[in-house]
Amino acid sequence: MPLAHWVHDWSPFLVRFSDNFGIRYYGLAYLAGFAAAVALLWLYWKKGRSPHGPTAISDLITVLIVGVLVGGRLGYFLLYEPGSLISDPLSFFVIWQGGMASHGGFVGVGLALWWWVRKQKTSFLSAGDLVVTTVPAGFLFGRLANFINGELVGKASNVAWAVIFPHNEIDRALGQAAVPRHPSQLYAAALEGLLMLVLMQWRFWRSDVARTQPGRLSGEFFLAYAVARMIAEVFREPDASLLFGLSRGTFYSLFLAIAGLALIVRAVRRPAA
Repeated sequence: MPLAHWVHDWSPFLVRFSDNFGIRYYGLAYLAGFAAAVALLWLYWKKGRSPHGPTAISDLITVLIVGVLVGGRLGYFLLYEPGSLISDPLSFFVIWQGGMASHGGFVGVGLALWWWVRKQKTSFLSAGDLVVTTVPAGFLFGRLANFINGELVGKASNVAWAVIFPHNEIDRALGQAAVPRHPSQLYAAALEGLLMLVLMQWRFWRSDVARTQPGRLSGEFFLAYAVARMIAEVFREPDASLLFGLSRGTFYSLFLAIAGLALIVRAVRRPAA
């Protein structure tokens, strides 16, 4: 007897006012991610693990929001849909329908952080170490929102926990009825979000590397995230053409891994005075 797989029927709206307007889980995920970052940065300051108080945190979160949204959106078009932005430039602003690239968001956050540390006259590497410990919370909420939206679906599978996403674009493009698929969004939420959050918080609170080896936590984050992302990509249906036989998420993650290793080596060789 064939397995009865759950059919995804969740609405992307928490509250819906019209066909395309309402309070979306995707937007709430970003709010939750930034709220978690504020809470963690404030806790670091209260516990004496960070010199940046409420005013600096407020300024930092403001520029990070801009960096994430602009970098993530621009990265999505440049890395996954380069032709779409040219054919429909206004689609850049339709962020409530999804379409954000984490790798582009990293670049946006890096540029925003660079601007903030110049204003604060503080260390870029030390500030980066604080920020990366908060980032996985955003991935956790974001990937859960991807699941609720029924987007970024996994590869076809008959495992007991596979999910049927009736409106996924993959099956539509193939002209076939929706088939059971890995809930790869939940795998990513667990690996890129929850596991990374636990790892970063454990490293931050249970070691002194943030003070003694600036940049090391950032390096560990990039390296661990790259590994987690590549594992999740094994189960995810590629959402763009392959590069050198690899999904784009895996290919771009290789550069994060290299950057992470470089930061770790630099931190070990050049510890804080």
